[in-house]
Amino acid sequence: MKTNLSIQRSLFLMIIFIISLQATSQVDQRIAMADKYYDAGDYFTAAGLYEQFLNPPKKEIPKANFPLNTRRYGQGGGGSINKYDVIYKQAESYRLANYWQEAAEKYKECFEKDFTKYSDAFYWYAVCQRSLGKYGATEEYLNRYLRTTAANDQRKEQAEKELQTIQFIKKQLARPDSVLFQVKKNNTSFGKEKGIFALTAVNNDQFIFTSTVTDAVINKEESSRHSRLFYAELKNGILENEMPVTIQGLDSSLNQGAASISADKKIIYFTQWKKENGKNVSSIYYSTREGNGWSKPVLLSSINKKGSSSKQPFCSADGKVLFFASDMEGGSGGFDIWYANIQADGTTGDPINAGQINTKEDEQAPFYHSSSGNLVFSSNGMQGMGGFDLFTAKQNGDVFEKPENMGHPVNSSRDDIYFYASEKNELLKSAIIGSDRGSECCLETYTINKAPKKKIITGIVKDCKTNEPLADALVTIKNKETKTGADGKFTFEMNADIENFTIVKDDYNSKTENANIESINSADMLVDIYNNASICIEKPVVEEKKLVIKVENVVTLYFDFDKSLIKDREKQVLDSIYNVLMETNTTTIQISGYTDGLGTVEYNNKLSDRRAKACADYLIKKGIDKARISFVSFGKCCPVEMELINGRDNPDGRVKNRRALINISKEE
Repeated sequence: MKTNLSIQRSLFLMIIFIISLQATSQVDQRIAMADKYYDAGDYFTAAGLYEQFLNPPKKEIPKANFPLNTRRYGQGGGGSINKYDVIYKQAESYRLANYWQEAAEKYKECFEKDFTKYSDAFYWYAVCQRSLGKYGATEEYLNRYLRTTAANDQRKEQAEKELQTIQFIKKQLARPDSVLFQVKKNNTSFGKEKGIFALTAVNNDQFIFTSTVTDAVINKEESSRHSRLFYAELKNGILENEMPVTIQGLDSSLNQGAASISADKKIIYFTQWKKENGKNVSSIYYSTREGNGWSKPVLLSSINKKGSSSKQPFCSADGKVLFFASDMEGGSGGFDIWYANIQADGTTGDPINAGQINTKEDEQAPFYHSSSGNLVFSSNGMQGMGGFDLFTAKQNGDVFEKPENMGHPVNSSRDDIYFYASEKNELLKSAIIGSDRGSECCLETYTINKAPKKKIITGIVKDCKTNEPLADALVTIKNKETKTGADGKFTFEMNADIENFTIVKDDYNSKTENANIESINSADMLVDIYNNASICIEKPVVEEKKLVIKVENVVTLYFDFDKSLIKDREKQVLDSIYNVLMETNTTTIQISGYTDGLGTVEYNNKLSDRRAKACADYLIKKGIDKARISFVSFGKCCPVEMELINGRDNPDGRVKNRRALINISKEE
């Protein structure tokens, strides 16, 4: 009886053991499958499978009294699976899939359980806060991380760089020119906005883009999600009329994307890639047009080097150069920007490294804007706002100048990678970028418009002869006008290109002169100041009409009533007499002074004397010896005209009587 009971108990325990093995085997398979998707780069699927392991459906949860369960869900010992190791792997999956909120929650579970073991989780938690736009929290957690981890911690340098990133973000958010930008997400009419990226124009409103899709036929040996190429029309911020790009003989196990079509629309260049040993391996292919589709892809052997990856080709607008990213030998570190000349048959020449724009990290997704000479690309190797940022580098001859961060709001605290702008527009007019800002995951497309900066033109008006600045000169540009200040300067706000100025000022000749911009000051983020060359104006040339006087033996000069001041015309008469006197030093003169009949005799005698003396003094001051001059005064004596006619006053007569007579004596 006891033997039978013992046998029954043994059988029961064996059944429990077998059930437990089955349950744990299912768990192992789920972890193994999650790891497989993780290694294949399908991080979102991996995160879901880890979640199924951590929180399986109730019917799959092994009973608590199964001996192996406690080990299997325990935190140490033997071959058990540590729950928090799985949570950490799940956090990594969410982060790599750009699900920052979910990643942050999982990282927090780990470091709150065991900070020493999961110190990396504390660092990545801070990075998640930055990606979520919580910059104060990011700074706080990074500082705590640096205070509490060892000085030689492998992420110490990364944490310090993250702090620099936060400071850079703060400066970018405070940029005054942010008000000039408008950023709008592009929606679709076909129900998905996420995972659409690398837009480049085919013609007019049609674009080619990359999107991730789930394959209809699922191969259990690999991820069911692949990137493929599509066409769509972009109208009023909406992508519509989606259709796949038809390329003959594609390998469905490969991903396709980041395409560019040649200037003559006859060749398409694109990337194909797959995961090998946990790493994306990519190459650039090209196909030629066949009807409405494309021929079987051909590898571009000249720019695909063995043991390296090349990707993200972009064909210049003139069809002469193919830009791309590659980690081939001869670069600066990770992926660099390279370019190669395109041959007549669509193949390329030897690759050329783009030089100083590359860093030891990754530069990728090049776009060349021929009309402005700017190369736009993405980099995580220079100071940015986090993740990949977009940069510009101006071409100068055969080299590219030092790159400049395109700043906020072109860039965000997440990944900003792909860029496209029409050659017909300025670089930031209706530009299209790929960014995962503001979304749970995945790149989306945004259109960016930057309003032009205010343009001010300034200059100075001067006197051409003295070079002195002229105040109150009226400056007119088209239908606007202003006056120069005390310093001769004028300022206008420019609404369009300025062709010329018109300058008007009293006592100066008016002048119209073409604009001549000597320099542009772009230091202000909201205003560009155009400095025009100084403009000079001239006074009119007055030709003095000299009074030609025939000097005879007697010359008469006239005076105003009760005055002895010599008038301008009379000075010219005296100047002529002076010339006569200078011709020969033997000539002498006698000056007689007269008045009209008004006034007393005594007063008029003195007035006539002053008139005669004024004439003598004028000539003496000009250098005539006073010994050659004599003068007498006659008062109201000897009028030459009647001052009363029929008892009525004759003013004209009195005018002629207010005089001085100069008698000239020439010795032969």
